Amino acid sequence: MAYEVRGVVARGKGAPVSVETVLVPDPGPGEAVVDVQACGVCHTDLHYREGGINDDFPFLLGHEAAGTVAAVGEGVTNVAVGDFVVLNWRAVCGQCRACLKGQLHYCFATHNAAQKMTLADGTELSPALGIGAFVEKTLVHSGQCTRVDPAAPATAAGLLGCGVMAGVGAAVNTGAVQRGESVAVFGCGGVGDAAIAGAKLAGATTIVAVDVDDRKLEWAKAFGATHTVNSRRTDAVEAIKGHTGGFGVDVAIDAVGRPEVFEQAFYARDLAGRVVLVGVPTPDMQLTLPMIELFGRGGALRSSWYGDCLPSRDFPMLVDLYLQGRFPLEDFVSETIGLDDVEKAFEKMHKGEVLRSVVVL
Repeated sequence: MAYEVRGVVARGKGAPVSVETVLVPDPGPGEAVVDVQACGVCHTDLHYREGGINDDFPFLLGHEAAGTVAAVGEGVTNVAVGDFVVLNWRAVCGQCRACLKGQLHYCFATHNAAQKMTLADGTELSPALGIGAFVEKTLVHSGQCTRVDPAAPATAAGLLGCGVMAGVGAAVNTGAVQRGESVAVFGCGGVGDAAIAGAKLAGATTIVAVDVDDRKLEWAKAFGATHTVNSRRTDAVEAIKGHTGGFGVDVAIDAVGRPEVFEQAFYARDLAGRVVLVGVPTPDMQLTLPMIELFGRGGALRSSWYGDCLPSRDFPMLVDLYLQGRFPLEDFVSETIGLDDVEKAFEKMHKGEVLRSVVVL
């Protein structure tokens, strides 16, 4: 018997979202139904609404979520009813060529629920990133549920489901920031500030935040930036070199995803430094760099997808660090809102007025 709940739906490209009745089926084999307690409003949800991901409308939006398991299907052993979980969109298969090489964070065949949630008239919904969590209950594959310490508030823990994990992982996993190294982060929204917090957690001693908005640069200081650069007024590459003895940083992280920003990151690193792209570009973007610079500078150019995370390892660790007072997870929450306020939250996010609005259910 299906659950009848309220959820935020995007029916067409660019159209305002609406709160509608959603039917959630009982979990089938390998699936779980989760009572969503909180879900962050992420740029990816706005990309879905704008048709920037695909055109499989209508979408059930929301994916940065935490809640409790309400029901499980046949064969589920990794979670049980009542478990407090953070949802993830990288439920690894364990069988593909990446998994068999021990590189589970590159899994090529991640799992989603086999059944579809629908509108009241039977129209099938496409859940954002295979989750769809701006809803009172959602259906996911059980592997998309990661148990964490229930002492953490859902409003904070849920942000690990996407943006915060992407940023922290870009620094810690992909960039492999080491103690005493220098880091520059381009773009100080939620992902960029999480990369700054991750660099600080890893022991970086010089962390340069770069943005065009002084308000965001102030936020970056709170997460661990030791220096800030407004690239609208100052040459970012020269400023970063000025903060690193003229050499450039060990790790440069592009949390924007634009060719001109990546080029700045490329030239702002020291010889043999690492460049990490975690900002998401659009399909039409092109990058041109002199091959002699690629050859002569050495180092590495890396892309970071979901922070190269393994949810079963990284989510509980970061929640534990938060509960120990060593990671400022709750500071990413700018405001809490209801389901009816998601459209307004998109406007605030577009204007750069918030790090994260979080829907509380």
